[in-house]
Amino acid sequence: MNRLSFRDEIKKNKISSYFLIGIVFFVLLALTYTIAFIIGGDYFFIILIIGIPISIAYILIGFYKSDKIAIASANAKLAKQQEYRQYHNLVEGLCLASGLPKPKLYVMQNPQINAFASGRDPQHAVVCVTTGLLEKLNKQEIEGVLAHELSHIANYDIRFMTLTAVLVGMIAIISQIFLRTLFWSSISGRSNRENNNAVLMIIGIILAILAPIIVALVQLAISRKREYAADSSAVKFMRTPTGLIGALTKIKNNKPMKMSGAVAPLFIAKPSKAKEWFSTHPPLSERIKKLERM
Repeated sequence: MNRLSFRDEIKKNKISSYFLIGIVFFVLLALTYTIAFIIGGDYFFIILIIGIPISIAYILIGFYKSDKIAIASANAKLAKQQEYRQYHNLVEGLCLASGLPKPKLYVMQNPQINAFASGRDPQHAVVCVTTGLLEKLNKQEIEGVLAHELSHIANYDIRFMTLTAVLVGMIAIISQIFLRTLFWSSISGRSNRENNNAVLMIIGIILAILAPIIVALVQLAISRKREYAADSSAVKFMRTPTGLIGALTKIKNNKPMKMSGAVAPLFIAKPSKAKEWFSTHPPLSERIKKLERM
């Protein structure tokens, strides 16, 4: 069996992520150009000037308050050092090894095994684990999970995914503006058939419908790549995949955890019956196989 290098895996997943976000940029440019050409640049961009800043402001609020929103959604409590000494000691050791500042640590009352990290950068990061994780995993397995979560912080994954969310949101808004403009123009009888090519109009409509779906699937693919990258970075921090393999195996065999849709993608494992293309996380079995080859 060929061994995998965690450094090669990290590099490969980063390249794939940037390639995927390049696709989102391309779709955004193609959609904007096509629609602006069809309905007229002045009218279209006046609407964009109003709509895009509002959507970006909404995303930025979520970005800068992501740690607080995630903790509130999970109903987590601050982990006191006297009560969760091992938890604190493991995070402190990993932070020393990785050069990261120690994040704020939280615990959520839940018997299932799971954890998440959030925050826009290492200086504003939080890590949260379930009580089930602390009770059901051994020290090495807990350390493996914590290394994975710290990897998300070190790799600036929240910032990267927020950028993706902004682009995806802009494409969705542009598509809605175009489709609604066509709808109201057809009702009022103000269609500009003399200036617009019918074939180009059809292409624009198809692109406006398909673009949000395409970029949403790309966003999910980027999320999965970031999970693989965090697994590889965890091995880099710990110098062994054993702990994380044991933790993911127990999570796989454990009862699925119910999570709210907003915070679910942040967790180390997101139970889902959806096919991989429609999931924010790669299958646990695939992640374990990759780790076993490192």
